[in-house]
Amino acid sequence: MNIQTGLRYSQIDSLFVLPDWLGVGKKWLSMKTVIVASTNPVKIQAARNGFERMFPKEHFRVTGVAAPSGVSDQPMSDEETYQGAVNRTLAAADMIAEADFWIGIEGGVEEFDDEMRGFAWIVVRDKERMGKSRTATFFLPDEVVQLVREGKELGDADDIVFKRSNSKQNNGSVGILTDDVMDRTEYYEHALILALIPFKNLALTFGKTTA
Repeated sequence: MNIQTGLRYSQIDSLFVLPDWLGVGKKWLSMKTVIVASTNPVKIQAARNGFERMFPKEHFRVTGVAAPSGVSDQPMSDEETYQGAVNRTLAAADMIAEADFWIGIEGGVEEFDDEMRGFAWIVVRDKERMGKSRTATFFLPDEVVQLVREGKELGDADDIVFKRSNSKQNNGSVGILTDDVMDRTEYYEHALILALIPFKNLALTFGKTTA
């Protein structure tokens, strides 16, 4: 019992749950757990933003876990990038089974007409459904492309060309190239919202439902 207020409380998932007449208890008890298959703060924030915008009346606890992609550190095709996102959701679910949603976000590049474009795949799973979406694409400058073709990850190539440090956990390529008109969090957030369409429309069927 709290001596100052006289209120009793219990602890669930390290969060104090106060009586429902304070309008707080139900929030924690009904909170859904979202596991992002990455500890990158940009991806975790994008997931939190997407869920809160798509389901404004619900409450979510969003956390990240370091889950393997099972593909190259720098995916070089649409197919490999998509598979990396799928693999991350499966690995995250194996690591933390008691959750409501698992999210894989995988950035990739692909060659196109002697140029290179960047994008990401986002996959969201619960125990019954799978939603997916690909971000918009953007073309990379030749200075970055050369380093990626030599074997550098895109984030490392950005750091070298633009003299940054750990840009992939900050504004990323898209933020650097747009001068933060769109940063990496916003870039992922739009696609994550689209990946949540099957979970917003439970009465409808959306093709493949499992990875």
